[in-house]
Amino acid sequence: MLTLAELNAASQTEFTAAMQGVYEHSPWIAERTWSARPFATLAALKIALVQTVRQARRDEQLALIRAHPELAGQAAVDGTLTAESTHEQVRAGLAHCTSEEFTRIKALNADYGARFGWPFILAVRGARGSGLSRQHIIAALERRLDNPPDVEFAEALRQIHRIAELRLNDKFGHIPELGNLVWDWCEQLAKHSEPGWAEKGELTATYLTDAHRAAAADIAATMRDCGFDQVEIDAVGNVVGTYHGRDPAAPRLLTGSHYDTVRNAGKYDGRIGHFVPMACVRALYRAGRRLPFGLEVVAFAEEEGQRYKATFLGSGALVGGFDPAWLDQRDRDGITMREAMQHAGLPADLQAIAALRRDPARYLGFVEVHIEQGPVLNALDLPLGIVTSISASVRYVGEIIGMASHAGTTPMNARRDAACAAAELALFVERRAAADGDSVGTVGLLEVPGGSINVVPGRCRFSLDLRAPNNEQRDRLRDDVLAELAALCTRRGLRDTIEETMRESAAPSDPAWQGRWERAVTALGLPLHRLPSGAGHDAMKLHTAFPQAMLFVRGENAGISHNPLESSTADDLDLACAAFTQLLDQLAAS
Repeated sequence: MLTLAELNAASQTEFTAAMQGVYEHSPWIAERTWSARPFATLAALKIALVQTVRQARRDEQLALIRAHPELAGQAAVDGTLTAESTHEQVRAGLAHCTSEEFTRIKALNADYGARFGWPFILAVRGARGSGLSRQHIIAALERRLDNPPDVEFAEALRQIHRIAELRLNDKFGHIPELGNLVWDWCEQLAKHSEPGWAEKGELTATYLTDAHRAAAADIAATMRDCGFDQVEIDAVGNVVGTYHGRDPAAPRLLTGSHYDTVRNAGKYDGRIGHFVPMACVRALYRAGRRLPFGLEVVAFAEEEGQRYKATFLGSGALVGGFDPAWLDQRDRDGITMREAMQHAGLPADLQAIAALRRDPARYLGFVEVHIEQGPVLNALDLPLGIVTSISASVRYVGEIIGMASHAGTTPMNARRDAACAAAELALFVERRAAADGDSVGTVGLLEVPGGSINVVPGRCRFSLDLRAPNNEQRDRLRDDVLAELAALCTRRGLRDTIEETMRESAAPSDPAWQGRWERAVTALGLPLHRLPSGAGHDAMKLHTAFPQAMLFVRGENAGISHNPLESSTADDLDLACAAFTQLLDQLAAS
């Protein structure tokens, strides 16, 4: 196996020879990267190679893409693939395509080449490195045919970097063991999904449903297997694992994230935030190592606000933020939260919930690892990012009420159309948020109750989600949107109802804890990239009582989240585990 010591001592010719096959038929990448030696870590080498490609001319990048063979293409038939490509395509089962699959792939390859002018590139060994199914490969080809050319060009390069990463792992004998473990845990937990979604292979696990409770039981069992000293499911359904320090009474570092999901969710949102520290505890336990502080890992039961309008319920309970009125909320089936808790075996008792409040004096702080849920790290080809702050946000649900009337007999100037008003509001939100440059506004729900093709909508329900980097900017955006709602209803002869369902202040990262994350990432040989979080996280709730800071992990597929395409690689998850371990080591040495 190749070693970094050998590579760092190599001449340019030796270095290029050692890197042969990493980037298909493109020795210039290794030749130019040689001058960046020495590489402190394998991750640093990978990043240096990526940066060489990023700095290349577009025609050189295009030549790199075109140096790759089609999947299950003529080169595979002729036996002229490189050894690396042959191994990868065989591992993905492309040598065993049915005639129908081969015909479909051949047609898609032709369509793709005609549209873009280069071959379809996909790291067929996948996010885990163990190989994609032929069905996944065909689905990716079909999906990416719809990409704009510039988007697809960038995606082809990202896939090439992933191929190179896996080939480097092979050369160095590197196995991302903790990353594989976290990836596998996410896959296993995703098997718990609610009826109506599970049958379609889709993930939905909302608060205290059977799927959600099964997920909690799985997390608790995994915590016990990892070696946690105490594991419990608390009064709101949080799964809490404690790994004592050398002195069980020592202060603790609090960490974790949520395990509930949106409907038709991805598998990594929230869940890597407890699985990464769990993997690190497992390593500590197996090494027989105790730290001078304890670790408390919490898988928060509710963050998404899907079944009940009770966003951040799980983390909120730890800072005294549980609203007693939530117990009487009803879900779509008329089940109150109190009834759901009782059915789950939880006390549904305000005194028991209040007892969950943590004493900040007993904790060092709170850190959270989370998939980015955005495109920034993916576009920069960086596996990890440092969060500087979490944006302020506010959410509403509302209804515009007009008059239902006959679609054929009601003149356009006599209509009181609630749906058109909601559409007008949605377009205003789009324009107004864009005007700030860094605010975002979303009308994610639009519903015409009892709507019919030949009836002017008399009612339209809608949602508002408004976010900005700071509280003041968020409030200006909110004021303008609500003023526009009132104005357009007056102009159209309508009325509205509006209810605020969530408001969260901006949560800037604590400088000391952000600095620890930065030193951890630097120690891995990775460049630092700082970015704000537009998404809300449990850290913003814990921010009210604890110093906090977050680490982002790159998402695949342009960073998409709240979507089944949400993904992260085992290698990136392994780096997150390594960064978390570095943070623990810093803290232990201080």
